[in-house]
Amino acid sequence: MKNRIALRLSYDGTNYAGWQRQKNAVTVQEVVEAALLKLTGEQITIAGASRTDAGVHASGQVAHFDTASSIPGDRFCLALNTFLPPDIRVMSSTQADADFHSRFNAVRKTYRYTICNAPVAHALYNNRAWHVRPPLDTNAMRKAAESLIGEHDFAAFRAAGGQPVRSTVRRVEHVELQLPSPDENLLNLVITGSGFLYNMVRIIAGTLVYVGMGKLPPDVISQMIATKNRKLGGPTAPPQGLILCSVEYPNGGLP
Repeated sequence: MKNRIALRLSYDGTNYAGWQRQKNAVTVQEVVEAALLKLTGEQITIAGASRTDAGVHASGQVAHFDTASSIPGDRFCLALNTFLPPDIRVMSSTQADADFHSRFNAVRKTYRYTICNAPVAHALYNNRAWHVRPPLDTNAMRKAAESLIGEHDFAAFRAAGGQPVRSTVRRVEHVELQLPSPDENLLNLVITGSGFLYNMVRIIAGTLVYVGMGKLPPDVISQMIATKNRKLGGPTAPPQGLILCSVEYPNGGLP
């Protein structure tokens, strides 16, 4: 009989071609599966809650897998980390119910997108933020972001090339623009929702930056939702500013 194990992971996505296994590139999923092979001797496939893109980071990715190993669920954390590189860490592990699924059971996800708004980019945020030189009107950006709240058809915020989806309707529960470190000229876009389309957060970030630069009006978000027209929005923001912060489940945490 196999046990289902749930993991919460953090990783620096700089050196990886995203989460999902690919034929000709190194991915986070591939590296974790290789570590599981060394630890258990089993060829294990893991499923992640979010298929983060190349260069995107995570502090709260969740994944699950099935194993015949007798290692207790809570011990996989320390055991796996001995086989993982330092830019991928298992933060916690637990035995899950047999029907738990890291992706399909998730009820909400939170992402953070960081912008370095300064004439000169901060060296420490080279792989952690999008450097935007022109001063941004954060009041205009906040006004535009208000239109994201609620359940909408976000077809205009989906990039081509993603996995097919049955619906482009999503619910955004919370969106906030934070100034965590004025001395370092950082601006964080924090957004929580029931789920996100392919590149949705990066398209939102790029559109809000263009609003802040005065290149787009504050009502552009509502226009995009109403018309489903991607061309009305700003660019897709680069990946390095994006972090998957958390994935939540009905019981408030890992199963």
